Amino acid sequence: MFNIKEIASVTLILFSVIDVIGSLPVIIDLRKKVGKIESERATFVSGALMVSFLFVGERLLKLFGVDVASFAVAGALIIFLIGLEMILGRTIFKPDESSTGGATHIVPIAFPLIAGAGTLTTLISLRAEYQTANIIVGIILNLFLIYAVLKSSGWLETRLGSGGLAVLRKIFGIILLAIAIKLFKTNLLAEL
Repeated sequence: MFNIKEIASVTLILFSVIDVIGSLPVIIDLRKKVGKIESERATFVSGALMVSFLFVGERLLKLFGVDVASFAVAGALIIFLIGLEMILGRTIFKPDESSTGGATHIVPIAFPLIAGAGTLTTLISLRAEYQTANIIVGIILNLFLIYAVLKSSGWLETRLGSGGLAVLRKIFGIILLAIAIKLFKTNLLAEL
């Protein structure tokens, strides 16, 4: 049932698509805006989204009349806006003053940064090649890494310093824009 080679492949594929290390500047920036990130909650929500989407994602999208490509384009637009925030230093995603802070862990951390359109569409693709049990183990291994990065974001920020963080923020902002454009272009062409 469990295959170490499949688990390793799934884990590495998801790690590169999720890119939690690359999202560190966004995570630190959000933590500055809202004061604190609930690492456990963000990790749990992103894990629940990934596992749920693994089993019912394609059917759920079809229920709403949305195909995977359209879903990916919507996620690309959110990633694009986050990239613009990072590069231009403007706030697009403002924290909701009336909420207790829970929503800021779901959008944009759990979705679309961690369990975004790229991750969710990748999970659908992985189902065609790998056994479901091995995919779930790969998701769980990635969740441990995600939790570690979210939990240590304050420590990492002090090690990088404000200058290092500013440089990382601009670089990863450009990378997020490029990922968003690639997602947009690939999935828009799939629609045509």
